[in-house]
Amino acid sequence: MASLLTSPLTKHKPFCLSSSTRILTTSPSLNFTRVSFTHSQKLAPFKLPSLLSAFSEKGRKRDITASAAESADYRRIMPSDVMMKKKKDENPWWEREWSPMDFGAVAVVLSMHVLSLLAPFHFNWRAVSVAFGLYIVTGLLGVTLSFHRNLSHKSFKLPKWLEYLFAYFGAQALQGNPIDWVSTHRYHHQFCDSDRDPHSPLDGFWFSHMNWMFDANTITQRVGERNNVGDLEKQPFYQFLRSTYIWHPLALAVALHALGGFPFVVWGMGVRIVWVYHITWLVNSACHVWGEQAWNTGDLSKNNWMVAALAFGEGWHNNHHAFEFSARHGLEWWQLDMTWYVVRFLQAIGLATDVKLPSEAQKQRMTLTND
Repeated sequence: MASLLTSPLTKHKPFCLSSSTRILTTSPSLNFTRVSFTHSQKLAPFKLPSLLSAFSEKGRKRDITASAAESADYRRIMPSDVMMKKKKDENPWWEREWSPMDFGAVAVVLSMHVLSLLAPFHFNWRAVSVAFGLYIVTGLLGVTLSFHRNLSHKSFKLPKWLEYLFAYFGAQALQGNPIDWVSTHRYHHQFCDSDRDPHSPLDGFWFSHMNWMFDANTITQRVGERNNVGDLEKQPFYQFLRSTYIWHPLALAVALHALGGFPFVVWGMGVRIVWVYHITWLVNSACHVWGEQAWNTGDLSKNNWMVAALAFGEGWHNNHHAFEFSARHGLEWWQLDMTWYVVRFLQAIGLATDVKLPSEAQKQRMTLTND
């Protein structure tokens, strides 16, 4: 969902180591304090791929035919109906301009993967338990509940002490500080599956999965300067996390080593971080390529049950794109959504308030049968 050191939307810097549920009655929109979501200000010229969208007057469902895709130099992401652009006249990755931020991102991702490969040689059940516990704390409470549903979409409110605690857990996922993570995700929704989407599947599965993080210049060219997180930038706590971000995972690694030696570092940092990495990234990639669409969202978002099971409910991605404001992504009783269950528990004990859910009228307007 976002980069791991700092978002590509950030200017280059040298790299260094109990109220009741509220049902909305109006159409959802992202209204953030001091946020400008205009398409004309500080952004590069935008041209939607002409043969990717064929919107009817009533509906917004994407229709891409094989002949149109072929004539427009697109190719299929197999096995799916999603078409990606064929790369032409592009410099290979080893010849393009690399910024310090790019090198830093590659170094972090590569080092975590190498560290995780040592897991079979440092196995013990205490280390595995630590990794699983941190997977819940950083993945569920940190990334999906805090960074995504609370900070990015304001699906509910928490007391500030709890909001900041969960956001700190998210920083320990090594996916970036809250300001940059949220900024990238909001731009994803603003320009979803277009040439301006920071991690569009139109540029290929692996680009949307992880390669987008390693080219800061391209992302900056797509969306311009970050200007959509004024609500977070005015809070000293989030400014502090942004300026000191890399030191917090390092401090956790030192603490894990003190508690359980190198096996705790291998499993609690390497294995756990790589696991949460790819589960989070599958929401960006797999959930825009494989799965089912239940709602007329006008994009490629899909409901993918396997990603939902691994990512605490985030895999019900078409549901999410239909109702971005909703604290609940698994809208059907059988759609497992662990993040929603935690939000519901927090609401029951009076800690989560202003919990937003789609109304029946909103669901009716978004149903595919309305085409």
